[in-house]
Amino acid sequence: MADSQASTETFGFQTEAKQLLHLMIHSLYSNREIFLRELISNASDAIDKLRFATIADDSLMPEDGEFAITINFDEDAKTLSITDNGIGMTREEVIDHLGTIAKSGTAEFLGNLTGDQKKDASLIGQFGVGFYSAFIVAQEVEVFTRKAGTLEGTRWVSQGEQEFSIEPAQDLPPGTTVVLHLREEAAEFADGSRLRHIVRRYSDHIGVPVRMPKPPAAAADDSDASAAEAGDEDAAVEYEVVNSAKALWTRSRSDVSDEEYQEFYKYISHDFQDPLSWSHNKVEGKFEYTSLLYLPEKAPFDLWNREAPRGLKLYVQRVFIMDEAEQFLPLYLRFVKGIVDSNDLPLNVSREILQQDEQVSSIRNALTKRVLNMLQTMADKEPEKYQRFWNEFGEVLKEGAGEDFANREAISKLLRFASTHDEDSEKHVSLDDYIERMVEGQDKIYYLIAESHENARTSPHLEVFRKRGIEVLLMFDRIDEWLMSSLSEYGDKSFQDVMRGDLDLPGEEADSADETEDESSDTAQLTERIQKVLAERVEAVRPSKRLTDSPACLVLPEFAMGAQMRRIMEASGQSLPETKPIFEYNPAHPLLTRLDRETDEDRFADLVLILFDQASLADGTALADSAGYVGRLNKLLVTLLAD
Repeated sequence: MADSQASTETFGFQTEAKQLLHLMIHSLYSNREIFLRELISNASDAIDKLRFATIADDSLMPEDGEFAITINFDEDAKTLSITDNGIGMTREEVIDHLGTIAKSGTAEFLGNLTGDQKKDASLIGQFGVGFYSAFIVAQEVEVFTRKAGTLEGTRWVSQGEQEFSIEPAQDLPPGTTVVLHLREEAAEFADGSRLRHIVRRYSDHIGVPVRMPKPPAAAADDSDASAAEAGDEDAAVEYEVVNSAKALWTRSRSDVSDEEYQEFYKYISHDFQDPLSWSHNKVEGKFEYTSLLYLPEKAPFDLWNREAPRGLKLYVQRVFIMDEAEQFLPLYLRFVKGIVDSNDLPLNVSREILQQDEQVSSIRNALTKRVLNMLQTMADKEPEKYQRFWNEFGEVLKEGAGEDFANREAISKLLRFASTHDEDSEKHVSLDDYIERMVEGQDKIYYLIAESHENARTSPHLEVFRKRGIEVLLMFDRIDEWLMSSLSEYGDKSFQDVMRGDLDLPGEEADSADETEDESSDTAQLTERIQKVLAERVEAVRPSKRLTDSPACLVLPEFAMGAQMRRIMEASGQSLPETKPIFEYNPAHPLLTRLDRETDEDRFADLVLILFDQASLADGTALADSAGYVGRLNKLLVTLLAD
């Protein structure tokens, strides 16, 4: 900070803000015109906030009773200004809002940037750039602002590098003016026709008039031009509204083009990409409301931060009430963007009231079903587009199966999984697809949970299923074990984890009891010897029904917690009791045949422990004693080489 006696104070930008400013200028250079959309969006938000504040205090209303955004420009001076008569800012708010990025996950966001301009532009769009976009075209930015209801004004100025300056400003009207001193190569943005084109393209749909000076020819024809000739500077500039100034969601769907829907999405979300899909709906009846819901193309960087503020923009009778009203959609649909405009809620509604209101509960239920119907329609009619959605948001949608019992069936129909039907990890199947391919006599949906697609695909637990032509769902998302603890059945089919408990396969009843008894007597001695070696490491040892090619595998007891869920619980600080696996071996495998004939008990023990560790590795489990494993393996190799 500079000398405290001086009226101007200088501050350094927050580190993250400096990084973002640098990226803004370099990564978004090819799409510079979006800065105007962002600044108009901010101005519109400021007016919305003041409009809401006037409900409680009508003295805050502008003197002429009208809200507007005004754009002025000077081609000779290469300046552009955007003025709103909205809520304005205090000195402290200017420092907070224009000097820092008060967003959770900022460091994670910056860490995800790659240096690829196209990819980084997309990420920056998902983060929301707002005011900082001004520096894409400006070498210096000034902000003049005064909070409505206060007397003190503030001037902020920066060249977007290391620091910014703050000083008091006198005789400012309530609201904010952003003045851009344009770079030489951005002089085109001080041209009236260019600015009109950008406003009509990006901001035509907002419900606030955007005014610009009339073109000289039009102004000359106006009857008030004589006032200008008389030297009245205020009358010298005549303004016209250059956007439709009608909230897009209040218009009929047939009157709104796809391009307008797409631009409105970018306006409310600050995303740079078009949405994947949208739904515009007006409901009349006991409760009246309008909703406009969007599905983004890409997941935001903070999607997995469940504590981050998110939700729909709430309007009541076209009056903006709040951003991020989370009460209108469940948390597992937190990726949905959009607005809801109610005719029945009170204008002074608060977040606390929203949590208890009957109408809000009714709207929430209806909007949830609408989003799920949007997704089901996409899945049925545009499967490739739905696959894109699933790749981005599938893990979050899985949360709904455990959190939203009322819609569990609808959510289950939307779930997608990799499976043994196709080796490609990007090819996913629905539960209905799976059921259609069930073999004769199959009454269960079989699945396997692993750390990765590769671990799942190569798991020895799949061997008997491949032999019998039975499809298995392959699950490797971090949420999958939690998901399957919530799903016990789908339709009339129950689920079975192929890595857990005894297997119940179709056609097994054909195996005779005599054969089973013979097998038991043949393997009883080997089982006992292996059990003695593994002792406290396992819950039990038994011959396997699962294996056809591998010598051994580890099986979870029926009600034990899996490795995936255990890691999640331990990461949250919970201590868990030890779970011992069941060791299953394949009596027909040459290694086990040879092992059964081994008379040297020390060598027998080494071989059993090697098989146990290999079975752990096949499941993607880290070895408790990796040095012991290496030592035993080396010992075996030395013996083999000596032979």
